[in-house]
Amino acid sequence: MTTDCDGPAGRMPQPAQVEAMAGYGLSPADIAHVLDVDLEVLKSCCAHELSAGQIKANARVAESLYRKALGDGREAVTAAIFWLKTRARWKETSVHEHAQHPDSPVTVTIVSGVPRNEQSQATNVTYDGP
Repeated sequence: MTTDCDGPAGRMPQPAQVEAMAGYGLSPADIAHVLDVDLEVLKSCCAHELSAGQIKANARVAESLYRKALGDGREAVTAAIFWLKTRARWKETSVHEHAQHPDSPVTVTIVSGVPRNEQSQATNVTYDGP
């Protein structure tokens, strides 16, 4: 006797395998192809595994990153910086300071992006101070 979740020759998709493949980023169509199961059968039998696979994989990677960030050494610093940039909205800032005589004007050249077959256009702006 076959059920609605049986594939060819009565094979049923293995939920753990479906969840793992979904976690790796495979599409439902690719999973159905690899498991030799009809796509609609896969979607109806393993809907939870298809949706939960990616979430569980992301949680496992986040846990691993979190543990590394709390550790010691260079790997921990890198993991902590990545975590803070993505989760705590930290960002690197760049400050450019130029030493120049206060009475000298500052010239800034602004180059706009143009297609390669045209010449780039530059605009010079001079700032004489307040």
